[in-house]
Amino acid sequence: MKEFHASQALNVRVPHEAIPIEHYLRQPQRLVQAITDPRRIEPRAEGVYRLSLRPLHFFGIHVEPTTDLRVWDLADGSLCLEALDSEVRGPGYLSHINESFSLGLKGILKPHRKEHHTEVQGEANLTIRLEMPPPIKHMPHGILDATGRTFLNGILMTMKSRIEHHLIHDYRAWVEHTTQSAQDRPSIVQGRLAQ
Repeated sequence: MKEFHASQALNVRVPHEAIPIEHYLRQPQRLVQAITDPRRIEPRAEGVYRLSLRPLHFFGIHVEPTTDLRVWDLADGSLCLEALDSEVRGPGYLSHINESFSLGLKGILKPHRKEHHTEVQGEANLTIRLEMPPPIKHMPHGILDATGRTFLNGILMTMKSRIEHHLIHDYRAWVEHTTQSAQDRPSIVQGRLAQ
């Protein structure tokens, strides 16, 4: 069994809007949609989403991982995520890989309010464990580890890039929609802002 691990930090500067971003971050489905294509997301239970990741080509192995992702918010406005369960889809010969495969993903986004903006800082840790088939398992450990880290960092960088480009745009659109709705239902938004 071989384990590969990578981590990535995130820091997004978000200008203040009429509604603080902490309220936006209390909607976990928005973060999930920022991580991957919304067409690859299936709600499973409250705060749990099944993600079908894009096909991965890992050391010549072609797999299509799916993972159940739990997303929840904390009292301080932070948003957390964690992979609960995972499996791979692929050609029939990969059944032995599916038995040994596991994907671990943990992450957090935490808002830090400043005078004119909020810094949303985050960190994600990704781990993949699987039984390497021969002849890959006989590669030098240094090459295997470096290649695995590079591969996982590529996945995390894609997620980071999506969040950086999606977060501010979606937050502003949400604020605009919410404040427009407030003109018709002011008591609802006032109650939301008071929380």
